[in-house]
Amino acid sequence: MSFIKELWAFMRARKKYWLLPIVVMMVLLGALIVLAQGSAVAPFIYTLF
Repeated sequence: MSFIKELWAFMRARKKYWLLPIVVMMVLLGALIVLAQGSAVAPFIYTLF
């Protein structure tokens, strides 16, 4: 949790708010990959790509 706080503090201090959508998309894609590892949802996720 401290990593997220540090990242947010960095973005606020340096006015790098444009990084937020990139970070959010990376987290969502990472979660999608983790979900696809051996679940019943995997065949449906692979058809998206």
